[in-house]
Amino acid sequence: MALFNSPFSLPIPLAQAQELSFSQTLWIVGLLIVGFIGLIVSAIVITYFRWWIQSTLTGAKIGFMDLIGMSFRKVKAAVIVPSKIRVIQAGIRDSDLTTNALEAHYMAGGNVPLVTRALVAAHKAKNIELSFAKAAAIDLAGRNVLEAVQTSVYPRVIDCPAKGDSRQSLDAVARDGIQLKVRARVTVRSNLEQLIGGATEETIIARVGEGIVSAIGSADDHKVVLENPDLISKAVLARRLDSQTAFEIVSIDIADIDVGDNIGARLRADQAEADTRVARARAEGKRAMAVAKEQENMASIEESRAGLVSAEAEVPKAMADSFRSGKLSILDYYKLRNVQADTDMRNTIAASGGVRSDNTPYVNE
Repeated sequence: MALFNSPFSLPIPLAQAQELSFSQTLWIVGLLIVGFIGLIVSAIVITYFRWWIQSTLTGAKIGFMDLIGMSFRKVKAAVIVPSKIRVIQAGIRDSDLTTNALEAHYMAGGNVPLVTRALVAAHKAKNIELSFAKAAAIDLAGRNVLEAVQTSVYPRVIDCPAKGDSRQSLDAVARDGIQLKVRARVTVRSNLEQLIGGATEETIIARVGEGIVSAIGSADDHKVVLENPDLISKAVLARRLDSQTAFEIVSIDIADIDVGDNIGARLRADQAEADTRVARARAEGKRAMAVAKEQENMASIEESRAGLVSAEAEVPKAMADSFRSGKLSILDYYKLRNVQADTDMRNTIAASGGVRSDNTPYVNE
């Protein structure tokens, strides 16, 4: 019995047919593996060929293997390649600006397109020196590096007080006691050297407000400030309020200045009212002390009167003892009664004003 492996083949033994079938199986498996590898290679080529050809033609010099390595490092080639092309086409020559540096910044959580756009903007501005290392540090610090570069080229205006603040003006009082209400505008430029760790615009607003209050408070007359508002600007600029901040103050302009209340007169009136209350309290204290002293005196009088009554009660007892002992006679007693009656009459005349009931005066009879 013979087997045929094809219509054109000759009859062969069964063992040879089995050996030929195993070889065909290996050949088919090999073809499948090669085909699978080919599909993978084709997919890789299709995926990265566009980025590789762009980087090659633009001088970015990002190799094909570097593009494949980005996939293993979970770095998006769609972010790195256009960013590298952007800086190369802008003519930026920075030794730190390499593909690995861009990948490292991406993996650190940085915004690579924003950093490269900031580098291009600084390079085109001519007068701004910004390296990739500094730009990356600013970006990782949480600051918008592109906005900082734009603010360096086009200064920014900050309102004092800030828009949306509960206060509508900065209030200060001159030495003559008149209140002035001021609104100012501060023009600032970003200071890239101090952008990391430097104070923000809230600090600028606070310092400018402090400077305005100090400048007005040192003025002898509010009319001088109204006539020359630039005195405030010069005084504030002389204080160097932008030190240790992320900005550099270009100018301070007084947008509006109004006259408020007469704070000095109000304070003097309040002080006079307070002094009046203090004097009134002191007088009330003295009156209370006088009343207390009077009550003490009245109590002392009553005590003395009680002693007198007690002493007078002893007089009849003494007279009775004198009668019994014979030291006092009846005639002496009547004489004493006459003296008492005469004394009572004189007291009555003195109490009635020295006149009788018919309005005729008493005379010595």
